[in-house]
Amino acid sequence: MTSLRPKLIAATLAGALSTAAAQPAPASYTAETTYDKLVASYPFIRVAASAVPASVEAVRDITYVRHGERALQLDLYLPKARAAKALPGIVFVHGGGWRSGVRANFAPMAIRMAERGYAAATISYRLSGEAPYPAAVIDAKAALRWMRANASRYGIDPARIAIGGGSAGGQIASLAGVTEGIPRFEPDAGPGAVSSGAQAIVNIDGLSDFTSEAARMYEDDPNKQPSSAGAWFGGRYAEKPALWREASPTFYVNPRTPPILFIGSAQARFAVGREEMIVKLDAAGVPNRVVLLPETPHSFWLFDPWLGPTVEATVRFLDEHMRGAAGK
Repeated sequence: MTSLRPKLIAATLAGALSTAAAQPAPASYTAETTYDKLVASYPFIRVAASAVPASVEAVRDITYVRHGERALQLDLYLPKARAAKALPGIVFVHGGGWRSGVRANFAPMAIRMAERGYAAATISYRLSGEAPYPAAVIDAKAALRWMRANASRYGIDPARIAIGGGSAGGQIASLAGVTEGIPRFEPDAGPGAVSSGAQAIVNIDGLSDFTSEAARMYEDDPNKQPSSAGAWFGGRYAEKPALWREASPTFYVNPRTPPILFIGSAQARFAVGREEMIVKLDAAGVPNRVVLLPETPHSFWLFDPWLGPTVEATVRFLDEHMRGAAGK
């Protein structure tokens, strides 16, 4: 690895630069459809295995929150061999431009996290076609509350629960992690509800600032009617500027913000706002790290050989920064 800056780590892997593929129609953003788009430029990649090994227990289709008749579910992956100490946990939020994708996309990473001693949940949430912003963020927070409320049942440490995600899921995870206790994002948390707080955040190729000119060049493209972000917000930036700002994690940084790990591809458009947010994190004394995988496409975490270093970076960061987390 080559140090790019004090908190910037680069993992060098073979590959060729490519531009990120446009998000497909709802429900079609999977590892398999993405593989078909990328394999010509990256012939060495393989879809990361989602078979559950003997060392991991999978508890599937758990309803974690209901919205009327709508039941949102998660899959939980746990190490079968467990020490007496409760497990650290992480909630994974899938990507797909806020309007597509499935929780199975994060199953390979969740399984590998379980092999490393973590309780890892992959969640489904309300996509933009079902419910606009901030529904997805509210759902991610509900999943954190579920993990904490059910910690004793599954041997999870309620004081060591992180949230992470990729692409749109990285942005959702970041926003959920930096907005603990803000009523706008906690409508389901009644009196006495357990905390939706996260002890750490893992943002994999997710935006930190929707309002920047660089982000709006893609997310507010007038040729897209609507763009992925525009569909989520219910309008373009000129029409809904307050929502575009409100959804940008960078504007919530304060000394109580959880430690944040950024894992990035070679596609700069998905890192917009990251460096500016790091400046704020440093000023607030919030631990943070950036790990870059050079010559990688967006959605790299769905494939080998890139999933391995992604998991390694995540485990190292969480092991370091959730070790002494205070209970909530």
